Amino acid sequence: MTRGQTRAVKVIAIVFAVYVGIVVLFESLLGYFQPQDDNTVVITTRADGSSHDRVLTLLESGDQLYVAANHWPRAWYRRALENPEVQLTFNGEPADYLAVPVTGSEHDRVGEEFAVGLFFRILTGFPPRYFVRLDPVATGSGGHQG
Repeated sequence: MTRGQTRAVKVIAIVFAVYVGIVVLFESLLGYFQPQDDNTVVITTRADGSSHDRVLTLLESGDQLYVAANHWPRAWYRRALENPEVQLTFNGEPADYLAVPVTGSEHDRVGEEFAVGLFFRILTGFPPRYFVRLDPVATGSGGHQG
């Protein structure tokens, strides 16, 4: 390897390391602060006898509710798949739901309807995107109705 090639490899490695650092910093700050607005909900998942809360953006398509795993940290998503009985708190009102993984044409449709921009994808390190449909549990607890 020539001196110029070695230098190019070092520059590429440094740029890649800085990029990974930016992604880790962005994801860490987002997870720490968990910003909330009018479209966010708190999903409560359960594992090993304990509850875990995560702030997510609520996606409404027709009469269906969805949340998306848009980031590399996705423990809430794995817990929802393992134990699909989740609770959603919207505007201070908790309701029980069944978390159903979205696949196939439904996944494609929801992904197109709620596409994220390139800048967001760059900041998050291009993670694969997964969706969960939230089906209300008929327990009389109501549930968020768009």
